[in-house]
Amino acid sequence: MVENSSQEELTNVDKTPFPHGIGCVPLGKMAISHARLLLRLTGESFLFAFEALRVNKLRTILSLLGITIGIFAIISVFTVTDALERKIRKDVESLGSTVIYIQKWPWVPEGGEEYPWWKYMNRPLPGYKEMQDLNRRVQAASAVAYVTPIGAQTAKYMSNSAENITILCVSHDYEDIKQLDLKDGRYFTEAESNSGKNIALLGADVERALFPTGNSIGQSITLRGRKFTVIGVVQKEGSSLLENSSDNNVIIPVNYARNLVNLRSDQFDPYILVKASDGVPNPELKADVKGAMRSVRRLQPKEDDDFALNETSLLSSSLQSLFSTIGLAGWIIGGFSILVGGFGIANIMFVSVKERTPIIGIQKSLGARNYFILLQFLVESVVLCLIGGCLGLLMVYGLSQAATSALEFDLTLTTGNVFSGMIISAIIGIISGFVPALQASRMNPVDAIRSV
Repeated sequence: MVENSSQEELTNVDKTPFPHGIGCVPLGKMAISHARLLLRLTGESFLFAFEALRVNKLRTILSLLGITIGIFAIISVFTVTDALERKIRKDVESLGSTVIYIQKWPWVPEGGEEYPWWKYMNRPLPGYKEMQDLNRRVQAASAVAYVTPIGAQTAKYMSNSAENITILCVSHDYEDIKQLDLKDGRYFTEAESNSGKNIALLGADVERALFPTGNSIGQSITLRGRKFTVIGVVQKEGSSLLENSSDNNVIIPVNYARNLVNLRSDQFDPYILVKASDGVPNPELKADVKGAMRSVRRLQPKEDDDFALNETSLLSSSLQSLFSTIGLAGWIIGGFSILVGGFGIANIMFVSVKERTPIIGIQKSLGARNYFILLQFLVESVVLCLIGGCLGLLMVYGLSQAATSALEFDLTLTTGNVFSGMIISAIIGIISGFVPALQASRMNPVDAIRSV
């Protein structure tokens, strides 16, 4: 009975957890101990990895080439794509997010790609009188302007000339919509615009070509055989992929342009700008403009619009799909390079495991666990890929800086692309090194030592 009672008490004791500090190690201390052990093993794995890379320098360099070229290829594509996207979006924003463009041709085909183009061709061009009518009728607009570009012209001043410039014929409210930043001089007064005086504003590139030393204000230039007095110079805006920069323009009052060309000719592409009043959303402005324009042109309810209402949101949605396609192409182009580099790393790791088989056997005979051997080779593979990734990123950075200086195009290696490059390198290192590392970790210590 005593023995049974003692046995029952012992069983109950075994089932009862010990209090902290009596007969057991607290769970918190065990976790800290395991964490320290893991950090120590990881540190030793890094040391083994760097030593292996240092000893086999030539093999390391050859292995790095694949990953370096792969990361360079994929991050270069991403960098160029990002820079191009930033540039185009900036140019689109310069068109004005609260501005409606009334034109003959739409920026995006209406009714799908099969919409008959001849309907666009037969549309009338926007007219100056229509701009005046819209200015009175559209309540949601803060400004309405008429613009006619005359391209491929030559401006002259004494022996200097500026070729292939654009004469921009504008109504007075153009400044309220475009928000011109003048470096020198002033804009047209309303009286000058209405009377059509022979005055002009120069873009930065035009001024530099005609007046290399500056001092253009008050001078007379020649356009299409007519004299114009320079009253202002627009601040340099930089190149634009959408060709909406003022740098290569000469801006004149539209009322004087009637003396130069027929503004209603199909040779030109005049358009009307309508800017929304503060607090008026674009859909409301667009509906107001559409109703007013149909009324001005006296279209019947069942008749289709014979004008296009363009806005930057149309371009933005189209650009989104374009850049998605370019990004996918970048992944495909860089992916093949990365794949080749990954196979190279895997091959080198198999060779490394083969060379170090006796050392693996000795380590396991001395008590090294499988996960330590696995971690040792896996870290070596990851470190190799990370070094290759860093070299690839340095190449991208150097070329982007050189291209930015030479082309005046902002190619910037962003932080996001740097992280992407390092993450891709680490993932390739894990994938390429896992199978060789697993093979090494599963070796029998006796057979490994015998392979000497």
